[in-house]
Amino acid sequence: MKSRMKLSLLGITATAAIHLHSRSPAPPCTNLASTLSLSDPPYSNYFYSDCNVAAQVVVTSPLPDSNLSTIGPRLIVAWPAGNSGICTFFAPQNGVNGTLSVELVNSTIGQPLAPVYNASSTSNYPNVGVQGIIRFNSSAVLSLPILGSIRTIRDFVEGASILYPEIQNANKYTANSDGSASVERQWLDNVTTTSLCFHPRINGFTSGNSTVTVANGTLEFGAGEYLFTAQFNYPQLASLKPDAVLNNQSTHLTTTMPDQTTALSFLSYSEKLLAGAWRFLTYFGRDSMISALLLESVLSTGNGTAMEAVLGAVLERVNRSDGSVCHEETIGDYATWTNLQDNITSSAMACTYGMVDPDYYLPVLMQRYFLDNPVGQKRASAFFNTTAGSINAANQNLTWGQLALINAERIMRLTAPFAQNQTKSNLIHLKQGQPVGQWRDSEFGIGGGRIPFDVNTALAPAALRSIALLARGGIYKKKQRWSQLADQYAQIWEDNTLQFFEVTIPQSEAQTLVKSYKNASSFAGPDQSSSIDSVLTLYSISLDGYNNLSKVNVMHTDDCFRHYLLNTTDNAQLSKFLNATATNIRRTFPAGLMTDVGMLIANPAFGGDPVYASNWTTGAYHGTVVWSWQLAMMAKGLELQMGRCEVTANFSIPSAKKRVVATPDFCTDDSIFDNVKAAYNALWDSIELNSDQLSTEMWSWVYSDGKFQVTQLVDLPPPPGLSGQTESDIRQLWSLAFLAVSRNANFQ
Repeated sequence: MKSRMKLSLLGITATAAIHLHSRSPAPPCTNLASTLSLSDPPYSNYFYSDCNVAAQVVVTSPLPDSNLSTIGPRLIVAWPAGNSGICTFFAPQNGVNGTLSVELVNSTIGQPLAPVYNASSTSNYPNVGVQGIIRFNSSAVLSLPILGSIRTIRDFVEGASILYPEIQNANKYTANSDGSASVERQWLDNVTTTSLCFHPRINGFTSGNSTVTVANGTLEFGAGEYLFTAQFNYPQLASLKPDAVLNNQSTHLTTTMPDQTTALSFLSYSEKLLAGAWRFLTYFGRDSMISALLLESVLSTGNGTAMEAVLGAVLERVNRSDGSVCHEETIGDYATWTNLQDNITSSAMACTYGMVDPDYYLPVLMQRYFLDNPVGQKRASAFFNTTAGSINAANQNLTWGQLALINAERIMRLTAPFAQNQTKSNLIHLKQGQPVGQWRDSEFGIGGGRIPFDVNTALAPAALRSIALLARGGIYKKKQRWSQLADQYAQIWEDNTLQFFEVTIPQSEAQTLVKSYKNASSFAGPDQSSSIDSVLTLYSISLDGYNNLSKVNVMHTDDCFRHYLLNTTDNAQLSKFLNATATNIRRTFPAGLMTDVGMLIANPAFGGDPVYASNWTTGAYHGTVVWSWQLAMMAKGLELQMGRCEVTANFSIPSAKKRVVATPDFCTDDSIFDNVKAAYNALWDSIELNSDQLSTEMWSWVYSDGKFQVTQLVDLPPPPGLSGQTESDIRQLWSLAFLAVSRNANFQ
């Protein structure tokens, strides 16, 4: 309690330099603040969260071997509220790039961060934020500040370095009489103000040569330490503390996995869960639902809990006109700006509905919670009667239950043509005019394909199975016929979609292709062609791709969706598919997907066209890289499939002969089952070997000293034709899946 009071009192004293017209003590918090510090050079990340404010601070200080064209001294403050933030770039005053370093230091102010809370004279909301001590090793200049929305910051840092004059020109620089200086900007709503103040005097003494002045239209600093205070007056979200995010059976994780549970708490709020820190501190439908599925066994359930925050956020944002699920929300200052582009003066939130796959996760998650979970069963009636429109005004006068029905109607409508006539043209396509549409939503993610593998072979049939169950469970009360019709559709989709994507390559041809790929890609390791000892089977990542490719023949990990979401019953197809997945996991890249740094999400070695090696690279966001949540879903998917072979699997029937669900044929085929088991353990060995990376968004590699070695995507060049590199998040919601997914000793 003493430390909390100390932080609060010091915060009020220090912020007096900002000349606010009024200030007041922060409302007391019943829980201690949550803090987390994570180092990932050249980035240092600091999280602070209490009942009044949540913030992430990211300090970038170049390393001796950093690419100075992309890595420079930088301070970011990111707030989940409004997806808001500050990004400031610094440069050495001596003009010698690479000589300036910045860091946060612990002090009596904070360790290293402390909260800020001050009443606002111009707003109904207090000024809240964080402060700490930042140190410059030499004199510096604030070369570029961006204040307002994280989306505005991302528009600049990701690729084309876009700046908006109507936003940048509103920055105001002020030199204060106490020696401090600040930059602030009033948002386009003419109400909210974001400010960043630097004070060279700390506890009454000057540190080094620290002085800050307003000069040449910016701020200039002497070497030394400065108290920085970042704040804004915007309504805050109600956070869920670590023990409130987890169910009662899982609260021990706050002790055994404190880093992950603190990160999960930082991303969890009563209204919604956020996708990642710092770049995605807002609602993303796909990310939320995949995370909830993978974390289902540990998440809190009931009114006001994590699980209902996910489901409520998704339903609140469903498009009432066609049932599409919102992919990403636009809120805060960026919402005002985007509305102004349409000549609308409003700060109302908006949603993007360009993605295809989020629609299909919703019924699956609803089934898992409202039918399979005892708490969810009791909550269904009250939950679905919740009135929509509190966040998304477009859905006023509807209930969440009505929006759930509209979504299910969409799925039934879109899957009907293929159920009636199994042709390629009746498969689910990306939306017209949209270059991407599922989780690999970068330019080369699925090679420009219009027909994605995951949506057609796994997500659509899984959603249909769930719709049938939900109809039988009384959730869709006026659609009882779906209880049989959706199952009929699902069976057709399960049994008749894989063949459109299946590719078989003779052994000798596969060996030739992988050798050619090694040369085309300049991969420094062995080609592993000798490990290809039979016909190679893979499933195209998409159909109708760039360069007139009818099939985009990239080996990939999206098999995991089918293994995780479905219990298919076409035994010949299941055995072949599962065996191919296992074989491709076990083989080392470029003959397969496995590396020392984990299972790669894509392997373009068998495409045959030079475009494959060019587009799927170690520097591509969805290239030959590792994504944590895909490791988790694949591991769990293989476990679930092997679990179908256990006598007690499915309804806990005591003997195989009395089982309601027949044992799949692969269970008694030792060559296949042993292959799957070996793949499962190879995958888990790699997961455990790379445990330090698992909570991050994704990572890449370089081949050196005879092995694959972890490196960050931002340190590698992007594929040809792309203008900039992507900075991955230090913590990503779905990368916290290993709180719930663990190795099953029964299959070791």
